[in-house]
Amino acid sequence: MRAAVSRIATPIPFRSERARLTALYSGLLVLAGALLTGVVYFLVKEGLYSSISMAVTTAVPAQRLEALPSRLPSGAPSAAPASPAAPSPGASVVPGVLAVTRTVSDAAESAALDRLLTVSLIVLGCYAILSIALAWWTAGRVLGPIAVITDTARRLSGENLHERIALAGPPGELKRLADTFDGMLGRMEQLVSAQQRFAANAAHELRTPLAVQRAAAEIGLAGEPSPERVARIRSKLIEVADSSERLIEGLLLLAASDQGLKERRRVAVDELARRAAGALAGEAAEHGVRVVVRAGPLAVDGDPVLLDRLLHNLLANGVRHNVPDGRVELRTGPRGIEVTNTGPEVPPATVPLLFEPFHRLTARTHGPGEGAGLGLSIVDSIARAHGAKARATANAKGGGLTVRVTFPPDTP
Repeated sequence: MRAAVSRIATPIPFRSERARLTALYSGLLVLAGALLTGVVYFLVKEGLYSSISMAVTTAVPAQRLEALPSRLPSGAPSAAPASPAAPSPGASVVPGVLAVTRTVSDAAESAALDRLLTVSLIVLGCYAILSIALAWWTAGRVLGPIAVITDTARRLSGENLHERIALAGPPGELKRLADTFDGMLGRMEQLVSAQQRFAANAAHELRTPLAVQRAAAEIGLAGEPSPERVARIRSKLIEVADSSERLIEGLLLLAASDQGLKERRRVAVDELARRAAGALAGEAAEHGVRVVVRAGPLAVDGDPVLLDRLLHNLLANGVRHNVPDGRVELRTGPRGIEVTNTGPEVPPATVPLLFEPFHRLTARTHGPGEGAGLGLSIVDSIARAHGAKARATANAKGGGLTVRVTFPPDTP
């Protein structure tokens, strides 16, 4: 049964693309050869009789032509009949010469055309065989890169996405196709790697609060705990549960923004900026950070909930990663959104990594109010969902970070 299935799955050579291209190429070549043969035969036939007649009359004297009828075959036409009146010697020579010339020219034309037709058909047959072989070879050369692309695509899996076609050859359609396929493989490799890192980091981040909860329950409630110990354990478990809830909420939001926008509407980003700054005023006061909002007009087509979360994360990141008596400045305008904060010095090499999930400038301490390391990752995902780009740069003076979200130029 398996052998039968494999035989069915194997493509029939005569139904392959190479066979179709061979039939097309060879058909065109044979048709061109047949047309060329027909044109040559027609042109030769049209001018052959006059050429033979001229050659015969030029090369053979009239006296020899008069003697030819006695040696011509019985089926050949005889000389013109003599007239009743006795012609003069000069007048009788011309009709005889013309008759003999016509007879010789007709016989030579017929033999030459028969020979030409026979040789042309033989050459056309050989040309057809050569055309089929040449078309088969040409089709194989043309479809060779496609076979390489197909074999590479069939061989690829999650473990060998690093492989590339790297098709060598002059620029052309197939070379561009192979290069495009290599570019797609590069993007897929980056996405798969990012997803693998994300899954590993998420598992690690979720495992830590569960371990804390288990340890608190086993150690803190062992024996006969006092009411004070129970209250402390209860407070610790609630704190860990809140941290886990924020982490799961961040993961869900990140996954939702990665899927893109389901609907769009006109959103006034400057109004959202003022609202987000007001919502974080209390937390900023607790950290001793001053928030300054310079909201210029900015309206984009997008999801108001996601854009509000983008602004909230940018401001929260600037407030939490700051210094006492620090400052966070939020600006909106035609160029997009810009958030600048004072804070510790950020190494320039570390800046691009801050958009990776769970990546922090400092190690996590699992303290109260500490984030999960998803803030800028969510910002970047929401920006990409709106066709925008999020970039961060380390401040040259005073430390801190500047994050810019630039929307497409066609967005007013």
